[in-house]
Amino acid sequence: MSKTRTTALFSLLAAVLVVPAAAQASSLWHPAPGEQGFTFHPDHSTSTKTRAEVLRELEQAKADGSYSYLQRGLAVPSRASGPGKTRAEVLKELVDMTPKERAYMNEMYSAP
Repeated sequence: MSKTRTTALFSLLAAVLVVPAAAQASSLWHPAPGEQGFTFHPDHSTSTKTRAEVLRELEQAKADGSYSYLQRGLAVPSRASGPGKTRAEVLKELVDMTPKERAYMNEMYSAP
């Protein structure tokens, strides 16, 4: 193998090995040895929001009650978009279902 070809091959190999490491250096999570397998570095993040915007969103979350759910790691319940159906309306839909729709529902919701 010629010297220039060997040099080019090693340069390419070095570039392939260095590029992923450079990409990880700018991320929030870094691989680490040990049981956890990673470390968290919040100082590597870049924010697009100002402090005032974040504080405004926090106050809004506290006002609408979603903040208390997020503090406990729970999903925020969705807001009802309107009144639900009555029992009579649901039963009417069930009775008015076409045979094709009924077969589909039976296929989807019956045990195998």
